[in-house]
Amino acid sequence: MEITELAVPGAFVVTPRRHEDPRGMFLESYRGDLLAQHLGHRPDIVQTNVSVSSRGTVRGVHFADLPPGQAKYVTAVAGRLLDVVVDLRVGSPTFGRWEGVELDTTTRRAVYLSEGLGHALCALEDGSTALYLCSATYRPAAEHGVHPLDPDLGIDWPVARPVLSAKDAAAPSLAEATASGLLPTWDACRAWAEHLAQRAN
Repeated sequence: MEITELAVPGAFVVTPRRHEDPRGMFLESYRGDLLAQHLGHRPDIVQTNVSVSSRGTVRGVHFADLPPGQAKYVTAVAGRLLDVVVDLRVGSPTFGRWEGVELDTTTRRAVYLSEGLGHALCALEDGSTALYLCSATYRPAAEHGVHPLDPDLGIDWPVARPVLSAKDAAAPSLAEATASGLLPTWDACRAWAEHLAQRAN
C-alpha cells in the first residue's frame, strides 16, 4: 500500500494495492507496521465504530482531549464519503487548515489522523458507511467539536444543505473554542507523539 502525508502534518491518505481476478478483489485495508514507519509507533487500535449516513449528512468536526486523544483510521465500506481532517492544534504551522479526501468502494482509500486533529465527514450517497479504527475508547466527557460550517474554517462541503446533528449544530466556532482553551496545543500533541514512540521502543 501507498501511505502519503497530507498537507496537515500527522494526517495520511492510505491507498491499498488491489488484487482483482474473476472471483472479485482482495486487498490489505490496514497495516499497522507500515503506518508505524511514518508515525514512529504502531497505532493501538482498541475500538471500531461504524456510521451509516444519508446523502448530505455532515458529522464533525470532532476531537478528543489529549492525552490520550483519539487517533482514527477511516475508510468507506459502502457508498462515498468526503473525509475531512482539520488542524485544531493551537500553535501548529497549519492551524485552522483542512484537507478533504474522497473515500469510496472503488479506490478503497483510507485516512489516518493523529491524536489532536479534528475529523469530519460528509456522505455523498445515501447509505454511505464509514468504518473507524480508533486508538482510544469513547469517553463522552472528553469528546468535543467545532462547528463544521464555521466560515473561519471555510470547509468546502460538496452539498447545498448539510444535515447536522443537534450537537454538531451547537458546537462552538474555531475562535470560540480557541478562546475557551478547549483545543489541544501543537506542543502537547508533539509531546504525546514522542511518548507513544518511546513506549513502542
